[in-house]
Parts: sequence; structure tokens; C-alpha cells
Amino acid sequence: MGRIWSDENKYAAWLEVELAASEALAETGEVPAEDARKLRAHAAFDVDRIFAIEREVRHDVIAFTTAVAEKMAAAGAGESSRWLHYGLTSNDVVDTAQALQLKQAAGLLLEGVDRLLATLRARAQEFRHTPQIGRTHGIQAEPITFGLKIALWWDELRRNRKRLADAAEDLRVGKMSGAVGTFGHISPKAEERICEKLGLRPAAITSQVVARDRHAAFVSALALVTATLEKIALEVRHLQRTEVREAEEPFSVGQKGSSAMPHKKNPVVCEQICGLARVVRSNVQAAFENIALWHERDISHSSVERVILPDSTILADYLLDKTNWLVAGMRVHPGRMRRNLELTRGLVFSGQLLLDLASAGMLRETAYKVVQAEAMRAWENEGDFRAAIDSHPEVTALLKPEAIARAFSLERQLGHVDAIFERVFAQQDIP
Repeated sequence: MGRIWSDENKYAAWLEVELAASEALAETGEVPAEDARKLRAHAAFDVDRIFAIEREVRHDVIAFTTAVAEKMAAAGAGESSRWLHYGLTSNDVVDTAQALQLKQAAGLLLEGVDRLLATLRARAQEFRHTPQIGRTHGIQAEPITFGLKIALWWDELRRNRKRLADAAEDLRVGKMSGAVGTFGHISPKAEERICEKLGLRPAAITSQVVARDRHAAFVSALALVTATLEKIALEVRHLQRTEVREAEEPFSVGQKGSSAMPHKKNPVVCEQICGLARVVRSNVQAAFENIALWHERDISHSSVERVILPDSTILADYLLDKTNWLVAGMRVHPGRMRRNLELTRGLVFSGQLLLDLASAGMLRETAYKVVQAEAMRAWENEGDFRAAIDSHPEVTALLKPEAIARAFSLERQLGHVDAIFERVFAQQDIP
């Protein structure tokens, strides 16, 4: 990903746009075919020379075309360089070439998403029927399975993949419409030919620049991807707490968690994921502020994009890799999950007991009071909720022992896990 945003690759994309333009214009008879051929054969650049020229002329595209012209002259084809950049304005090249870089970056990102999706799917299936307590507000609620938790992550990332792919496709556009978007020097037909050679679509309409709502949508999609990665890492951080210890990030042989406390195994990669996801999100604001430019163009967006596009794509690529490492190597403790599930001795089945009492004929308000009173007593005194219910006169008057046992059945609570998995993984909108 870093190579995509290197100066070498950026100027290579600029040169490819220039050559595609010359060849397309040669096909329409506006540029001599032999000169277009010589440009393709001899056009080259040296990054250091471009920088040296730019220090003098203070214009990056002029520095680039001058450096290429020097190479053409050195190859004995200097006369043909007059057709380089013919009919183009700087942003015809810069925006179109940036689309090529973003296309390359999106390809790598989607590969990373797909790898993580595959890992999440495999681990969700692995723990499909591993019971775990579900928590709301940080408090034990009702039973789930660890596989359901991971399947939820998969489903969210699946949606993020579609958003990212759609945003990337929306950015796969070029423009050759000139200084104010009117095609004053190159025709729309020529633009279509140039874009086709580059594997891009022509934007339907532009000013001097491609509208920046497209770029804002792309950075937003990256922020959503990395927010999901943060969600995964944050959950593992919570589950790794000493008091919970249901799952933990990998800890390698020889790794040390603390300079002062040899016992520590800290979720440092999870914390890194959570921290760097914030950086990607912060870039969304800058991307949105790039949308509004003066009239048909200013360059206030340009300096911003030189930071936020490489940074956001590099960070997203890195975080996808780190999260895949985290999920693939995550240590899971089913025994601890079962122990935590049973910690409150049946309190987490209070909802089902309430429904069963109402179904048996007790008014719901009355049933709520009965169940809550015993639940609070067990909560405050660390008592045995199930034992209290087994001998509660108002409950036993309506529910037989087997009916009470069914109210506290883990299998009953988790009876629809397979149906949920079938519904989630039946979705076929990803490759």
C-alpha cells in the first residue's frame, strides 16, 4: 500500500495518463501517430529531477512535464515532446491519475476485507454452539453463543465491504474536460477514449476537478471499515479483563506485557487497533471539508488529500491485517464462558420465567414482581435464584418441576442459533 502512494508510482500514473491522452488523440488525428509512438517509447522521468525543477518553478505538473521533455530530448525524440500534455490542464492529469492510485488501493483493501471475512466465518462456525453470557450495559443479560458474536461481526463487515466497493467504483472516473469543465480543448469523445484506455469511466460532468463528494464517500467507507475493526478489538479487550477472561489476543513465547509486572498479558494490539481507527475517522471531517471549493476549483483540497488518502488507506490496510491476526489467533476459553454464564445461579433466565408464568395464567405485572423480588434477593445476597424459584409457592402453584426446569433451559434459549447462522451466511452479496 505504501508503494501505491510513493512518488515513483504517482508520477508513473501521471505519465500513463499523458501517454493514453496522446494515443487517443492520435487515433482522432489530433496528434501525429508517429509522435504518439515516440512518446510511448521514450517518455520517462526521474523523481529527483522533478523535485529539482519544482523548487524553481513551484508547480508540480510543469516540473513533471519538463522532466519528461528532457528525457525525450536525451533519447533524440525531443520534437515529439511538444505533444505531451497537449490540450490538457494540470488537474486532467492529477485527478485522473489519482483515480488510478485509488483503484489500486481499493483492490488491496478489498483483498484484506475478504481475508478477514473468511477468518470471521471460520471462527464463527467453530464457536457456533459455544455458550456465553450476553451482556447489555456491561451487565449479564441472557445467554448467547460466542459464534453468534463473531457472526455479527462478519455481517457488519460484509456490509462495509459493499460500501467500500461501491465507493471505490464511484471513484473509478477520469476527466479531461479542461480548466473549467467545458471541454474547451479536448472533446468528450476523446475523453471517453482516454478513460477507456486507463480502465476508467469518464465523469458525467466536472469543474476543473472531479467533485469531492466521491472522495468523501470513500474515506467514510474506510472509517466504517475501521470502526468495525475497533468494535472487534474493543470486545476482545473487554473479554480479556482478568475478571472475565473469556477470550484474549495472542501472546507469543518471549513476549513481555509490562516492564514492572511480569504477570501481565496486555491486549496491546487491540488497543492499537482502537487507537488508529480514530485517526481514520478524524480524516472523514477533512474529506467532507474538501467538497466545498471556490467556484470551479481551488487547491485547498489538494494538500489535504496528500495526507488523508495515503494515511487512510495505509492505516485501513494495516488494521485489516492486524485484526485478521487477532481473530485468527484469538485464544478462546469456553470453560470460563460457561463458568461466567452460571455465575449468578440462574438469574439470567428470569425473562423466560416471567413469560412462562404469564403463559400459565399469572398476570404479567404480578409475575414481574414475583420474579424481580427473588432476583433482587439473590443479586444482593449472592443467593441461588434457581433454588429459590424451585420452592416459591406462587411459582410452584402454576408450574410443575419440569416446567420450571424448562424455564431455566440453556438449550431452549439457544434453540434458534442454527437458524440465525443459516440466515446470516446465506447472504450472497460478497464474492
